[in-house]
Amino acid sequence: MKFDWSDLGNIQEGRPNLGDTTLVAVYRLFQYTLRDVLEEHYGIERTEELLKEAGYLAGREFARSQLDLGKPVTEMLADLQRKMLEMRIGILRVEKADLENLAFTLTVSEDLDCSGLPLKGKTVCNFDEGMIAGIMEEYASKRFDAKEIDCWTTGARTCRFVVRPV
Repeated sequence: MKFDWSDLGNIQEGRPNLGDTTLVAVYRLFQYTLRDVLEEHYGIERTEELLKEAGYLAGREFARSQLDLGKPVTEMLADLQRKMLEMRIGILRVEKADLENLAFTLTVSEDLDCSGLPLKGKTVCNFDEGMIAGIMEEYASKRFDAKEIDCWTTGARTCRFVVRPV
């Protein structure tokens, strides 16, 4: 089965009393226990690749279902900022932009995946890397890479991603 946004189901129907929100701790419980199991079976490097691949798929579907991909890139990024804030994924900012080459440095503060985690000495937002790359690929119809260079777990107070076509 290939993931599609509709696979998320009808949350309003399925959760008429609890609605579509939950605690960040519950999301992280799923993510970090899954990460531990994957690392045990496949190793750290392969796990990071798999999380990035899952994020990439999520990003493409997110872009298709949540963004107007026909807008100029600056407007699409503004919509992405609003949508990420609305969905409480994080606070997206464009730190640097080379519009001609579609190369960016993006930051995400209060990131769903890592803000508040203990120091680990390495970045952990592999899913986010893939999601950003997937969104940009869906927008531009060309392959992108997103690499996290700063993270809460490295001592930064924001996640910072270098995003560029490959």
